[in-house]
This record gives sequence, structure tokens and C-alpha cells, in this order.
Amino acid sequence: MAGIRIAISLAVLTGHALAVNNGLARTPQMGWNNWNALGCDVSESLLLDTSKTLVNSGLRDVGYNYVVLDDCWSDGRDEKDFLKVDMKKFPSGMKSVADEIHREGMLFGMYSSAGEMTCARYAGSLDYETNDAISFASWDVDYLKYDNCYHMGRFGTPKLSFDRYKVMADALNATGRPMLYSLCNWGEDYSHTWGMSIANSWRMSGDIYDSFSRPDDLCPCSNAADPHCIAPGSHCSVMNIVNRVAVYADRGQPGGWNDLDMLEVGNGGMTDDEYKAHFSLWAGLKSPLLMGNDLRTLSANALTILNNPAVIAINQDPEGRSITRVRRETDAAPDKYGAGEIQVWSGYLYGGDQVVILLNAGGKDTKISASLAEIFLHEGPEGSAPQVQEEWDVYDLWANRMDTDLAQKILDADTADLPKLFKEANWYNSTEISYKEGLKKNDPRLLGKKTGKIAPGGSLTVKVDKHSAEMFRLRSVGTGGKRKVHSKDEL
Repeated sequence: MAGIRIAISLAVLTGHALAVNNGLARTPQMGWNNWNALGCDVSESLLLDTSKTLVNSGLRDVGYNYVVLDDCWSDGRDEKDFLKVDMKKFPSGMKSVADEIHREGMLFGMYSSAGEMTCARYAGSLDYETNDAISFASWDVDYLKYDNCYHMGRFGTPKLSFDRYKVMADALNATGRPMLYSLCNWGEDYSHTWGMSIANSWRMSGDIYDSFSRPDDLCPCSNAADPHCIAPGSHCSVMNIVNRVAVYADRGQPGGWNDLDMLEVGNGGMTDDEYKAHFSLWAGLKSPLLMGNDLRTLSANALTILNNPAVIAINQDPEGRSITRVRRETDAAPDKYGAGEIQVWSGYLYGGDQVVILLNAGGKDTKISASLAEIFLHEGPEGSAPQVQEEWDVYDLWANRMDTDLAQKILDADTADLPKLFKEANWYNSTEISYKEGLKKNDPRLLGKKTGKIAPGGSLTVKVDKHSAEMFRLRSVGTGGKRKVHSKDEL
């Protein structure tokens, strides 16, 4: 605790905000959560089968190491007001489930709500935070997703919501067991302004659903600055969430992250290009990457999106800085859902590299061009950034996407055959070499495929298909990417 107090004092003296200092989520958390695909259809066998699939598919080894159980697992409270586990769904008990998940080399997450009931109307944790934190610790839980339903009116100002969520933060810390704390309050009461003080991630929008751009009245908020936005809601499309987070994309930092909600990749409501764009944006925006599909029916196509180490390396970059939007043209290529727009996103990376995402949310294929002056806008306006005068190699981060036939072989293989297939795939195993170490060593699996150059003062110009995104890593030729502050050796 003394170390935490010193860190906070330094933050006050230097004027810099610090994320919660519990040693967790130094890069955005990765894993799986059952809710999007399965809702209340939860069981002990689901969690254990999913854990094995995470290992056998290689997804654990590229970084997905949290297995998170969502709502509908409890059976009320006992005579001492401690939560009871539904023993029909979890006959071995939660501690046994956690032990099995830990034996697979992964971490175990659970769910509750900062309300009198959870969203599915099971017992909530409001006013029972100490008891519930003790239970979670005794079950060896590593992660708590903490929802926002039935909060008994204790919201409406940032202070009210902060205080309600801080009670659980203090209770978790008091157990002595490190547990990643993930707020799920849908961005209400400006959680992006205070979430980093107590939590490792904070939801910034209503619940996602499996659509790229379809508007829905249940998700009315597309702009965080809209004073008439009073209900973050649900049924929020990928584009709704992206446009909402744009105004405070830079609020995440090592230890605390904007949470854009779970991934929909593999659930069937989007095209392959839309899922690629969805995954690219979540990675670049440094959102936690929690898969929301049923991994027991994982398709080869979905696997080849979720397991791309060159894209995951952007999410897990040790600089911990989100991409930010440098251009939005809303009148480009309108389509029937009114999401006709193109966007350019850019952000700096470890070692002086730069990531660029060219997003086409319109209804027809479009050529998008982004100049170096635009790409490095936040390093210096009006082309004043020193990087504008450098030459850059361009690496396509999707060019080395795994072949679907190989992915299908992995999904169909017996356990004994997997090492050979992983070797054939030239698999990146982040449990053996972290993304930080891989980037230090310039591991080619993390860099994508070199496809061209940008001359000093030049532009990146690419044809982008409708409802898709192209994602690139830029590497300076010879100079290492000039920065005003950060250097290659700082981390």
C-alpha cells in the first residue's frame, strides 16, 4: 500500500494521471466471455470445454488467457449473506472450476453487478461487496466483471457512480488477492474520466451486438458529448461504438483501458471484412479483447481473424497508446444504414513505429489516401512533425493471415498432432516470448508483410473495400521514427 500511496503522490506532483496500480492489465486483457453467444446457458462443462479449446486451438498461446463466466451462476444467498453457487450448473463448485482452468495455464473470471440484482435478475453485490469479494478470493478468482443493473438509483453524477464502484474496488483489494477489476457501467456518468482511478477497464458504451453499422433505437448514443444522450442501451453496432469512443480514445493507459465490449467475431452477423475491421479497430483502440463466440463451434475463418499475431501485437504494444482518429468524412459513399463514411486512424507504437487504419464504412469500394502530415498529425500539426520528412516502409498487418485450410486442420486435429501443425503454421507463442520481447527482436510474425514505401512528405493510398478496413505498420527507414519524447530504449 505504501508503494501505491507514493505513486499517487508523484502523480499529483507531476500532474500526470495514473491508472489503478494493482499490477494487472499492463496491456489490455485478452480472453473469452460466454455472454454474447450463450447468455444464461452456463455450466461447469462449458467452462472446462472452452478452456481446452483455447489451448488446443492455440488461442491461449497468442494471448487469450482469461476464461470469464458471466451472469446466471448463483443461487441466492445463504443465512450469512454470502452468495451461493448454483450446484446444478456447477456441481464441483467454483474453486474446483478455477483449479481446472489454472491447470490449463489460464486465469478465471466471474461476474456480478453493482446493483441489488444482476442484469439477469440474480443476486447482485450492492451493499454486499465485502462478503462477495471474500467469496471470489476464496474461489481463486482472477477477474471480476462488474455490471450496472438495478443500482437502486445510485447514479446520475460521476461522484455517485464512482463511489458505488469504489466500494467493490476496496473490497477486492482488501482480500489481498490480485483480481482484475472490469467495470461494466456502459459509460454512464462519464466513466472514462474516473474509471482509471479504481479499475483496470471501464465500458464506455452500451452493449455491443453482432452488426457492423445498423442503427437501433436501443442504442441511441453515438456521440459521447451529446447532452441528450441519457441511455447508453444495448444493440450497439461496431460503428456506433467506434464513433462514440473517438472523442476520448486516448484515455486508456497501462493498467486501465477503455472497454469497447466483447468481440463478435464468429457469431455470424457480419461479413468476413466487417469482422476483420471490427477486430482491427478493437486492437488499435487498445480495447480488452474478450472473444464472445461459442468456441466449441469455432470456425476456421473466425480462428484466422482472432489468431493474427501481427494485429494482436498492436493491441499488446508496450507503449500502451490507443490510436486516435485524424479524419472522418461522413458524406462518403452513403449506404442504406446511414453509416456511409470513411475514417483514418493513426497511433504510435513501441520503437518509433506507427499504426494506420483506413476504414471504409460506406456502401461501395473506395480509394483512401492519408498523407504523412495527416498520419502524424498528433506529433505536430500542419505537417510540422519530424516524421513527415522521413521515409517509411509499409507493412500490411493482414497479409500473412493464416490459411483457412491450415486453421481447419488445427481445429480437427488430435491433441498429439497439434505440435506439428503449430510448427507448420510458424505459430507465435506469447507464453514463451512476450509481445514486448518479440517486438524488441523484430520478430517478423509481429510485423506483417512489407508491401511498399512512403517517400518523405508522401502519402499512403489504398483501395479499401466497402465495410472493411486496411491496417498497416509503418517503420521508419534508417532513422527509427523521430519522437519528441519516447525512445526505443525507454521500455
